[in-house]
Amino acid sequence: MSEAATNGDGEDDIVTVNFKLTESFLEEIDDTWQGRGFNSRSEFIRYTLRDAVEFPTFDRDELLALLAAEEDVRNDQTMSAERARERFGTDDE
Repeated sequence: MSEAATNGDGEDDIVTVNFKLTESFLEEIDDTWQGRGFNSRSEFIRYTLRDAVEFPTFDRDELLALLAAEEDVRNDQTMSAERARERFGTDDE
């Protein structure tokens, strides 16, 4: 978890941020934070945003590579695992 202050302990000023969500998404958020034992919606949202910034699931290059791989699959430009092992010399034998 981040070292960023979220409780107003001095280093950074705490600011309020407003954003819009659908009611159904807000209900999902509420169900999630309560189900995971967070003390409040704000605590859960801060934790989730901090985690997304510090440990993004994909960076842009990874996303582009994933999209290119998906295009290869759709265009039937892939090879079998056996062929890949032969090509790259990774046979188990």
